[in-house]
Amino acid sequence: MAYLPKSYRKFLATASAAALVVSLAAPAANAAETKQFSDVKGDFWAFKEIYSLVDSGVISGYEDGTFKPSTAIIRGQAANLLTKALKLPIPTDLKAFSDVSEKSSFAHGAAAAKQAGIFTGSNNKFGAADVLTREQMATVLVRAFDLKATDKEVTFTDADKISASHKENVTILAQNGITTGKEDGSFDPKASVNRATFATFLYRAIEKSNQEKPEDTYKLSLMHTNDTHAHLDTIAKRATAIKNVRAEKPNALLIDAGDVLTGTLYFNEFKGQADLAFMNYLKYDVMTFGNHEFDLGSSDDGHKALAEFIKGAKFPFVSANVDFSKDELFKDVYKGGTIADSPAEGTIFSGIVKEVNGEKVGIFGITTAETAEISSPGKVEFQNYLEKAKQTVQAFEDKGINKIIAVSHIGYDDNVAYDNDLELAAAVDGIDIIVGGHTHTQLDEPVVIEKDKSGKEKDPTVIVQAYQYSDFLGTLDVEFDKDGKVVGQAGELIKVADQAEDPEAAEMLKQYSSKVAVIKNQEVGAVAAVELPNPRQGSGSLESVRSNETALGNLITDGMLDKAKEFNPNTVIAMQNGGGIRAAIDAGPITLGEILTTLSFGNTLATVKLTGAEILETLEHSVKEAPKEHGRFLHVSGMKFTYDSSKPAGERIVTVEVAEKAGEFTPLDKEKEYVVATNGFTAKGQEGYEALGKAYKEGRVTDLGFADWENLRDYVIKLKTVEPKIEGRIIDLATKTGAPVIAE
Repeated sequence: MAYLPKSYRKFLATASAAALVVSLAAPAANAAETKQFSDVKGDFWAFKEIYSLVDSGVISGYEDGTFKPSTAIIRGQAANLLTKALKLPIPTDLKAFSDVSEKSSFAHGAAAAKQAGIFTGSNNKFGAADVLTREQMATVLVRAFDLKATDKEVTFTDADKISASHKENVTILAQNGITTGKEDGSFDPKASVNRATFATFLYRAIEKSNQEKPEDTYKLSLMHTNDTHAHLDTIAKRATAIKNVRAEKPNALLIDAGDVLTGTLYFNEFKGQADLAFMNYLKYDVMTFGNHEFDLGSSDDGHKALAEFIKGAKFPFVSANVDFSKDELFKDVYKGGTIADSPAEGTIFSGIVKEVNGEKVGIFGITTAETAEISSPGKVEFQNYLEKAKQTVQAFEDKGINKIIAVSHIGYDDNVAYDNDLELAAAVDGIDIIVGGHTHTQLDEPVVIEKDKSGKEKDPTVIVQAYQYSDFLGTLDVEFDKDGKVVGQAGELIKVADQAEDPEAAEMLKQYSSKVAVIKNQEVGAVAAVELPNPRQGSGSLESVRSNETALGNLITDGMLDKAKEFNPNTVIAMQNGGGIRAAIDAGPITLGEILTTLSFGNTLATVKLTGAEILETLEHSVKEAPKEHGRFLHVSGMKFTYDSSKPAGERIVTVEVAEKAGEFTPLDKEKEYVVATNGFTAKGQEGYEALGKAYKEGRVTDLGFADWENLRDYVIKLKTVEPKIEGRIIDLATKTGAPVIAE
C-alpha cells in the first residue's frame, strides 16, 4: 500500500480497499444468486465490476430494478461513491462548499471528499449536479487512491485536448492500468463518464491498491483518551464507544495519556477512586501520568490518593522520565528504569511490552517536566524527556521490538523550552506513535511527522490527541511493514455525546453521582445576575481565562482580596492563576457545586510581601506567552496593568497601577513593598514565578488556611447579587484599545 501524502492519510489497505477487494472477488461467482438488474445481464461488459461494487454496498441500482449503466454520473454521485468505498470520515461541518446545502443528499460526500483532498472545487463551489468528465474522473481517482507515476510510456491521440490541470493524472491513470483509452487510441477527456464506466474504473483502482499492499504488513489498532479530569457524567457513553470499537477490533489497545485526576466534584469527593472504578471496568491497558495527577502533593497527606489510585489499578503505568523513588508512598509500586515483558497491574514501569496480534509492541510514558512548576510533585522528580525517550526506545530495540508507542503528557505544541510532541517526534528515532495529552488539543485526524530536527526525511511518527473532558474517544489504526515502519494510518475522534449509555456503567455511576448531586445542588444564598463564562481559545475565538481578563477572574480575585484584608488590612493586591479557574458559573442561584467545580484544586489563601520590582517581574512572567494561552496567566484585583504582546518576553509591561486606597489608583513604585494575596500554589513560586518562590523561601509568605472555594463562597454570599464585569484591569495594547492614560 502506498503511504498517503500530505493531510490525506486514510487507512486504505486495511480499513477500506482491502476489505472491499475481499468482497469484490465474490460477486463474480455468486452474481446469479443476487438480485439482477434488468439492464445488466451476464454478458454485459461491466457485469463483474458492477455487481462486485453492489455486493460490497458501494453502489446500488434504481427502484425500478435497473442500474442505468449508460446514464452519466454527476460529481455529487461520484463523491458519495468514493466516500462509501474509502469509508471516509464525515466532517461535523458540512459547509464544505457554498453551493451544497447541509440538507443536500450530496452534503456528506462533498464534505468528506473535500476534507480528503479528492474534490477541491472552484471558487468554493462544488457543482454537484455537473456531469463528471473523463479527465476529471482521472484526477479524483489518482487523488483518492494515491496513484503514482511510473516509467511506462503513455500516449493518447487526443492528448492535446486534455486540460493542463488533468493531463498528468490522465497519464498516471493509464500507467497504473486503470484506463487503456478508447479503441481509436484517444482518451476523449471532455466526454461524460457513465455509471458503468465509473464502476469499472473504481473497481480497478481498488484492485490496484490491494495488489500494491505488502503481503507481510502488521496492523495495530488502539483507542485513546487524555485530560478527562474527572468528568464522569458521560462515562456510560464513553463505555459504549469503547465497547463498539472492541466489537469490531477485539485486540485494540485502550490507552490514557494522563490528567485523569482533578477537575470536578467527582474528584473532590472520591479523590480518583470513582475514575479508577470505571477505568478498571473498561479494561484500560496502560496509562501515563499528567501534571494534575500530582496536585495533592502539597496537602498533609501528600500523594496518598495518587498512590492508592495506582495500587488499585488493574492496569500498569508507564513513565520513563518521572522518578518516584524518593517518595516512600510509591516504594512498593515504582519499578523505575524497568521494561516489563509481563507488566504487573498497579505498578509503574518505564515501559512495557504488549503482545498484540502475535507481535510485540513497546509502550513507554513521558510526563512534562513543567509539572515541577505547575503542580505539587513534592519529592517526585522529572528528568530530561528526550534523553529518557532515546534510552527507552533503545531498550525496546535491543529486545528486537520495532513497533513503539510513546504515551505522552507533554502537549502537542506546548512550550518548546520544556517539551512537546512535535519535538519528541522529530528528535527521537524509532517512535512510531505518540498518544498525547496536556494541551487539550483536538486532532480530528492524526498528524504525521516525516522529518527530523535537521529537516531530513525520517520514518513516519503518527501523533494523536483527543481534546479534553471525555468529549471524544480517539481511535487509530496503523499498518507497519516487515521492518516496523509505518506505511498507513487512519484515525478519528468518536463524539462521546452521540453514544447511547452503557447500562452497566450507568448503574455503576449512580453510587457516585448521587453523592455528588447532593453537594452540587446546595445553594449558597447568592444569585449570579448573569452567566460568568470561563472561555478557552478555539473555534475562531482568542478569548480565554488563560490569556484575557474575565468577569469570573475579577470576581475570584476580588473575593481573595476581601478575605485577605480581614486578616491583614495592608493587603492591596490579589492574583489568581487562570489555570486554577476550571469552570463557568451559570446565571441564577449559585450552588456549592458550581463553586467547588470552578475552584477545584483546594488551594489555600496566602499573603506575600513583594516589592514593586518583584510584582513587575511577576507580571512579565504572567504575560510572556500572550496572546497564547497559559495556565500561569494572572487575574488581578486592586491593580490594573497594560502590556504589549508584540514586544519581546520580559519587556512587555507598559503601565502598572495599584489601588492602595479604594478607587484611587497610583503608579506602581518599584522600591515599595506591597502585601499581595494569592493562592498557596502560586505563592510557592509554581509555574516559574521566581520572585514569588524567592519570597516563599525567605519567609515572606503567610498561609491564611482558607480554601479558595471557601473564599469565593463567602464573598458571593456577602454580595448576594453577583454581577462582575470586565473593567480593563488587564489590557494588551497590541490587540486592544482603550488603555488608560497613566502618568509616569
